[in-house]
Amino acid sequence: MTVRPIWIASRGRALPHGFLFVPECCGLALPVSFDDKESSCANSTHSSMIVAVNMIYQVTTVGLNPLQLVLVGTVLEATAFVFEVPTGIVADVYSRRLSIIIGYVLIGLGFMLEGLVPRFEAILLAQVIWGIGYTFTSGASEAWIADEIGEARAGHAFVRSAQAQQMTAVLGTLAGIVLGSVQINLPIVVGGALTSGIGFGLMAVMPERGFKPKPRGNRSSFQHMAGTLHDGISMVRRRPALLTILAIGAVYGAFSEGYDRLWTAHMLENFTFPDFAGWQPVVWLGALRILLMLLSAAAIETVRRRVDTNNHQAVARAMFSLFAVLESGVLLFALAGSFVMAVLATMIASVARRISDPFWTAWVNQRLDPQVRATVISMSSQANALGQIAGGPAVGAIGTFWSLRAALLSSALLLTPVLGLIRYTARRHERDLVPVLEVSEV
Repeated sequence: MTVRPIWIASRGRALPHGFLFVPECCGLALPVSFDDKESSCANSTHSSMIVAVNMIYQVTTVGLNPLQLVLVGTVLEATAFVFEVPTGIVADVYSRRLSIIIGYVLIGLGFMLEGLVPRFEAILLAQVIWGIGYTFTSGASEAWIADEIGEARAGHAFVRSAQAQQMTAVLGTLAGIVLGSVQINLPIVVGGALTSGIGFGLMAVMPERGFKPKPRGNRSSFQHMAGTLHDGISMVRRRPALLTILAIGAVYGAFSEGYDRLWTAHMLENFTFPDFAGWQPVVWLGALRILLMLLSAAAIETVRRRVDTNNHQAVARAMFSLFAVLESGVLLFALAGSFVMAVLATMIASVARRISDPFWTAWVNQRLDPQVRATVISMSSQANALGQIAGGPAVGAIGTFWSLRAALLSSALLLTPVLGLIRYTARRHERDLVPVLEVSEV
């Protein structure tokens, strides 16, 4: 998800000014919902600036209750879900460049509307606008890069940009803290204006030389989406074990939507922030975000070196442990009685969650044949989205009619079935290996 252009020197095809623009890594590879996706969103200066204050603004300035907070995310998720295919037609049929430009402009306008009009209705409309904008950039950025420099070199460009994102995320959060300390909506308005500005700027500097429109018979359509869904359902019927992946995606989506939208409100409403150097909550929460980025980066590298990602059982054990730690962290966060305990619990949950992402990808890939991998991963993502849409409002309602602690407890308990599903698939994999081993010994 993107908001800021990162320029990478091009050693191959000569582009204007001798640079290659990588929008997906720079701009707003915006998430389809904040925090799980917020982790994606916070990959650039402008988006990190917005994320640093967005939830604080919605809670303190707009005064949204827990159900409204979750509904904001639900509208965003539903918008992206509905418009993903039709906006993809623009990138496939007309122009990747045009699709990216439209996306940036809409994303920026959506955030500007949210920051300038502190009303629930305006924020919902803003989610629709920038959600549509996100779908214009989704996939178009990667496709544009591959078209311009070739698939082989595109991979290296993405790695380089990912490294740059780590730095820009910290810088963006710091900028959000500074601007938010002046006025809490300022980072949202400024970030939105800069994002739209990028879109207008791309009109003048962004090339498009490698794009080849799809022939009419190959163009994306709702019929293609329906065909993919039909193929996926048929595949799951032939391989019932794949239901596990979809079930985990849906349940995890329901958990993430509630937790992501409510953890900031819980910190603001149920804890007293320390009186240190006159720090406002925006400074404390911004500093916590930066600390989590650094801890997560170090933890991911440490765990990666100790777990054999090619070993199914090792990855399954790591997944089970990480989700157990995540659930424990959220439970502790919901029940915490002090600011310090809440911060420690947030650190435990957030680091475990971010570490689990690459292991989830490895685990899913191990269970799929290459021929069906893309389809099943896509279906898993859609299951996650549907879980967020269906489960999020229920958690929000608990937060409104009971308490934020009860809502977070319910979110944490949603992870319990995930632990059971991971253990079930690990044991089933062991049983499936027995006949193979016996034949080998004979």
